[in-house]
Amino acid sequence: MDRPYKAIVVAAAALAAVGLISPPSHAAEPVPGPTFDMAPGMLDAMRRDLKLDDNQIRARLATEAAAPVVEKRLRAQLGKAFAGAWIPIDGTRLTVAVTSAAAAEKARTEGADAVVVARGADELAAAQAKLDKRATQAAKSIRGWYTDVATNSLVVRVAPGSEAAARKFAADSGAGAVRVETAAEQARPLYDIRGGDQYVINGNTLCSVGFSVAGGFVTAGHCGGTGSPTLGYNNVSQGNFAGSSFPGNDYGWVRTNGNWVSQPWVNNYSGGNVTVAGSQDAAVGSSICRSGRTTGWRCGTLLGRNETVTYPQGSVSGLSRSNACAEPGDSGGSWISGNQAQGVTSGGSGNCTSGATMWFQPVNEILGVYGLSLTTSGGGGGGQPIISNWNNKCVDVPNANFSDGVRVQMYTCNQTNAQQWAAVGGTLQVQNNKCLDVAWGSTANGAAIQIVGCSGNPAQQFVLSAAGDLVNPQANKCVDIDAWNGNDGAVLILWDCVGGANQKWRRG
Repeated sequence: MDRPYKAIVVAAAALAAVGLISPPSHAAEPVPGPTFDMAPGMLDAMRRDLKLDDNQIRARLATEAAAPVVEKRLRAQLGKAFAGAWIPIDGTRLTVAVTSAAAAEKARTEGADAVVVARGADELAAAQAKLDKRATQAAKSIRGWYTDVATNSLVVRVAPGSEAAARKFAADSGAGAVRVETAAEQARPLYDIRGGDQYVINGNTLCSVGFSVAGGFVTAGHCGGTGSPTLGYNNVSQGNFAGSSFPGNDYGWVRTNGNWVSQPWVNNYSGGNVTVAGSQDAAVGSSICRSGRTTGWRCGTLLGRNETVTYPQGSVSGLSRSNACAEPGDSGGSWISGNQAQGVTSGGSGNCTSGATMWFQPVNEILGVYGLSLTTSGGGGGGQPIISNWNNKCVDVPNANFSDGVRVQMYTCNQTNAQQWAAVGGTLQVQNNKCLDVAWGSTANGAAIQIVGCSGNPAQQFVLSAAGDLVNPQANKCVDIDAWNGNDGAVLILWDCVGGANQKWRRG
């Protein structure tokens, strides 16, 4: 009885979401048109490029939020019968390929569509591995190869007119049957733009990347004048200074070419990256670290702001001061406090042996002057409110009691720490390392939403889709204001996603 009941519930929720049937009594109030929390231009781009209307976009975003969790679960449960998963063009439901009717039935009980195919994922992966093993013997006309799960086939891409070479390569590799497709253009490698990495100006001057922005990176103006060419850390052509100001200011930005991709990272020179989430100015006295090609990762405190420094070339105003050391070659490199970008290295005195006083150019001024968009993880800063689109109240920890098991509520927004939620690794964290959590890891309608010490387990994973649904992927259900209670103190529960206004959220 479990599967038909679940299918009826899912179908009813889907029909209610698009207005074909009345929503269940829990969502008895009228369902508004879809709302979206997306970066400027993204919604228009989805309408234009995917040719979807707003209701279709909302359905797709809900599917995309839960699909990775369902796929992972089915991959583990089905074993060799699993043959891949994908979201079709219409975006309405995850589709899973399987090699038996029994596996198809199991996939459907998990809420996915299923198709029976001939070759399992392991078989296709083994065939692809045979091509990989002979990669160095592939003809230059062969562009690459991949497994296409939607057609249950291994595909070899080649230049037009070289189809026979592709089939011979596959046969010689013992990979079995392949599908051949042509690609006129040869792929080229792309390199990451990362704060703190070295770059070269005019073929002879070394500086450090500040922060990635859309189309390039920001750095110190004294590193190069407008039009100066740059090479990356690997001596590959990188771009040109699109703007530069020094003295008076000490900022510039480099517009990179198609070989480079902006990333929200700063090199920590310990084999990893610090992820940039935003550019909120830190308070004087805050800890702050900097990254650069000469001395790597160094930390200190922020000692002052809006200071003027006189260099031999002239004065520079509006700088911030710190005792984190730097040396020649670190110029232009990243200054970051927590996960918030602060600025780029300008200059200073002393060194990393005897101590130093350093100044950096604040990054927000650079972004404002050139109209640039900082590349970030989208994780936010120290936290933001989660606000109901229905009544404009905030998700709140009652009386700022950050004990395990405290049930969260809705409350008039007041900007206190009890309403500041930081997106970290798929969780929503509030003060004292507590995370939003589905009580007991339940997937049932009506399960309480609470706070518990952060562990990152599936009960603490939430995705705020661009349609405004706050989804727990483990349950594939939404955070819901219980019983349409619009008063302070209303509690939150887990419930089937039906598109009701009491399930619509935004970041403050």
